[in-house]
Amino acid sequence: MPQAAPPTELVPSERTVVLLSCALSALGSGLLVATHALWPDLRSRARRLLLFLSLADLLSAASYFYGVLQDFAGPSWDCVLQGALSTFANTSSFFWTVAIAFYLYLSIVRASRGPRTDRLLWAFHVVSWGIPLVITVAAVALKKIGYDASDVSVGWCWIDLEAKDHVLWMLLTGKLWEMLAYILLPLLYLLVRKHINRAHMALSEYRPILSEEHRLPRRCSVADKKLVLIPLIFICLRVWSTVRFVLTLCDSPAVQTPVLVVLHGIGNTFQGGANCIMFVLCTRAVRTRLFSLCCWCCSSQPPTKSLAGTPKAPMPSKPGESQEFQGTPGELPST
Repeated sequence: MPQAAPPTELVPSERTVVLLSCALSALGSGLLVATHALWPDLRSRARRLLLFLSLADLLSAASYFYGVLQDFAGPSWDCVLQGALSTFANTSSFFWTVAIAFYLYLSIVRASRGPRTDRLLWAFHVVSWGIPLVITVAAVALKKIGYDASDVSVGWCWIDLEAKDHVLWMLLTGKLWEMLAYILLPLLYLLVRKHINRAHMALSEYRPILSEEHRLPRRCSVADKKLVLIPLIFICLRVWSTVRFVLTLCDSPAVQTPVLVVLHGIGNTFQGGANCIMFVLCTRAVRTRLFSLCCWCCSSQPPTKSLAGTPKAPMPSKPGESQEFQGTPGELPST
């Protein structure tokens, strides 16, 4: 087992960038939660999952912010507390990110059968909160969380590098689930993409068809734009953490490269900000309402009905039609 590298020193500029990333991520996660609270008509099932992801990202950003601000120089009680909170929140964020992609896959590819959303949501809660909680409690009880010399973090505490089985616990408390997400997210996207291509080919061959079936390409093309961003953004943000993890195992001095350290710090802390950009700022229905709200706040005029939350949505084509995708523009609208 290679010995741990010397501690990675964080210069003030690097710490400032990571703190700013934490603040923006917390702000973005808070904005996602606020939009969920302000506009009940946008509370689709997919956005309910996004709400839980935002709560995990908010806790993650707050714990990382405290760790970077404290700049721990050794083990302490608040180092363990911060490490436990960030471990739980970060691992939970992995699970909720995959859960959203999996739910969208079921909603699009298996739409004819329709997922049993109530049971599925309970399963997501058990897995996405339960597994991280069990792992975190076990890590704290076995005293595996502690000072890591910023070689596998950027100022915050995680797994104590002096523990003999620290590599195993790094995998259990994050890296294993992170690498699985690298595989599952693109895989789910490819399956959806394949389904979309088949649907388009079928529609081009058999026109005209029932008006209800015309909704499938629109729904799929809208979801496709979001699904392709989920794996790309996740991998682009998280890959730097994985690179430093591998470099630490190899005892490479490159683990202390300033650019790599900053990219790691931003990647681990900006997930909430990235989700806000993707599902709020790049979502037309939410973006329009936020713009109207900002305009109203800057003026003294009373809010309009459209701002109050009643959307101008078209009536369903059939009385018994499922409401699942009636809010599709709010779930996965085009950019």
